[in-house]
Amino acid sequence: MPRQMRVDDERRADGPEPQPEAPAPEPAREDPGREGASRGGGGRGINQVTLVGRLTRDPELRVTGDGVPRTWFVLAVPRPFTNRDGERDADFVSVVAWRQLATVVAEHLSKGRLAGVTGRLQVQNQEQGDGSWRTTAEVVADQIVFLDGPRKTAGE
Repeated sequence: MPRQMRVDDERRADGPEPQPEAPAPEPAREDPGREGASRGGGGRGINQVTLVGRLTRDPELRVTGDGVPRTWFVLAVPRPFTNRDGERDADFVSVVAWRQLATVVAEHLSKGRLAGVTGRLQVQNQEQGDGSWRTTAEVVADQIVFLDGPRKTAGE
């Protein structure tokens, strides 16, 4: 990149030659990834998940001890290919939504509804009573889009 020269319009013809402008030092930035690297923070990773599928059951709405709404449901996401028998398998993904999104999901979604979910994958390791470890994964939703209308019941 060429160096920029700063020229003073009011300088006299016999004045000193213009000097190249020194680049401004970048402000010091905190790098939280360095401290948290041992805890898996990393700081600059990409963790984004996008899913489209159907709810396998009605969402479960619960409220934490602090009064924060939390909704959990399972999304069946069909695979884009068929298995050896010519059938299309699906992945069953746990999804959790918090706060206002949780209440909206609990009010408007139900088993069988088609939904689009964007969020981040969260993996947890838990030690069991027998000393073994259990790994669980769920998507923490940032956005949930209702992709179909509510199903009509027999009485409607």
